[in-house]
Amino acid sequence: MLGAAGTAAALAGCSTGFVGSTTDQPDGATDTPTDASGGGPGSTGEGASPYTAAYEATVSSVAVIRAYGPDGRAGQGSGFVYDGHVVTNQHVVEGGETFEVGFAEQDWREGEVVGADVYSDLAVISVDSFPDYATPLSFVEREPPVGTEVIAVGAPFGLGQSVSAGIVSGIDRSLPAANDFVIPDAVQTDAAANPGNSGGPLVDLDANVVGVVNSGGGDNIAFAVSAALSKRVLPALVESGEYTHSFMGVGLRPVTPVLAEGNDLPAVKGAYVASVRDDSPATGVLRGSDGSKTVNNVEVPTGGDVIRRLDDTPIETLNDLSIHLALETSPGDELAVGIIRDGEERTVSLTLGERPTPE
Repeated sequence: MLGAAGTAAALAGCSTGFVGSTTDQPDGATDTPTDASGGGPGSTGEGASPYTAAYEATVSSVAVIRAYGPDGRAGQGSGFVYDGHVVTNQHVVEGGETFEVGFAEQDWREGEVVGADVYSDLAVISVDSFPDYATPLSFVEREPPVGTEVIAVGAPFGLGQSVSAGIVSGIDRSLPAANDFVIPDAVQTDAAANPGNSGGPLVDLDANVVGVVNSGGGDNIAFAVSAALSKRVLPALVESGEYTHSFMGVGLRPVTPVLAEGNDLPAVKGAYVASVRDDSPATGVLRGSDGSKTVNNVEVPTGGDVIRRLDDTPIETLNDLSIHLALETSPGDELAVGIIRDGEERTVSLTLGERPTPE
């Protein structure tokens, strides 16, 4: 299994109450979408800021999502129109049996989850029809550079059609996922995200989706599932209701200075194989740790393989490996894995399997 490698803030999409109330208020002004553009889509006035233009090009395509379970309200989050469906987070719909999807101008629809994936925290909802103004958003074609100006549009604390602004403050982050796996390639932003923002779009100033907001705590650090991963997962969720992730069957650790010293590695680079799962693709192919050593008063594992290459892709960090597996491979692919074992470089062949069903 891939160990979690990165720090995530609290999930931002499990809002169950509203400002000033913890009861269900289906007609309350605090969480009901309204036409906030002052004239509808495309009404940006002359001289308006680029943030206003991006917001008005986005907001009519953003929805409030309410999930209801056996005990009533299960959660609330945001979503947006994409390719004939509504995209949101898996954790927004988790535990729900029926769903309400609210667009601007008091337009509500019943929704149905057609697919969800806990390992990428993405879900797709279908509705019978969309309001004419709720047009699909598009994902960016390339990874946004750090410093790209962005806005997050959604319903924090049930306040529909809210916006916060910031920049892309980091890329290629890893977020915790089920079974100690990670969501790789995530986008970090300082645009504020709060409970209720999850599933909404993080867009650049051209109104293209940089990522699907996943987590945040209302401060200056929040995360979004990247456009690249979303574009890979979402079509499968629409077509079959699920997405199959590649699986190596190893427990990995980042190579740190103390781990490199303890294993006599030539550089602080690569992904360290701490363990190999029984009856997995890596069984008999890769070797996990079989000992330990104390370096600078820190106990580090020793004896495991260090992965430095997957096919022609250099692996300098654990994130490199996670991103390559997520974006470039599929179950059944045969990989040439370049490793360092006992101080020597070698290449082994590994056929990827399917990631186990979440426990």
